[in-house]
Amino acid sequence: MDHYKARLVAKAYTQTYGTNYFETFSPVTRMNSIRIIFSIIVNLSWPLCQLDVKNAFLYGDLQKEVYIEQPPGYVTKRENKVYHLKKAIYGLKQSPRAWFEKFSIIISGIDFHRCHSDHYVFIRHTKSSIVILVVC
Repeated sequence: MDHYKARLVAKAYTQTYGTNYFETFSPVTRMNSIRIIFSIIVNLSWPLCQLDVKNAFLYGDLQKEVYIEQPPGYVTKRENKVYHLKKAIYGLKQSPRAWFEKFSIIISGIDFHRCHSDHYVFIRHTKSSIVILVVC
């Protein structure tokens, strides 16, 4: 039995700033913050864990309405139909921002707070532990 996988990707080169999107960015922690955190980890012998969010951009909610044409091979009998996206997909200029906004809301809901000096570092401090979460 054959299995096929496909991923819907937007043609971002057709998007126009100010029309299709207004704000984009890629959430990356400052290198100085990473150096400081590594120094703390090593000096205090704290455990270090790393993880990757699979298909991260697919979790972001789009703020503005986004429509894309049907991809070749998936065109229905009515060829002038389009897809109305509710979630971000790979290829959209606003996908990283949409993911990070949702991530920030969820992580804040479990008592993480943004670091004042680097907005991509989150800290959760309890009586018995400290968790530092770095978005790279």
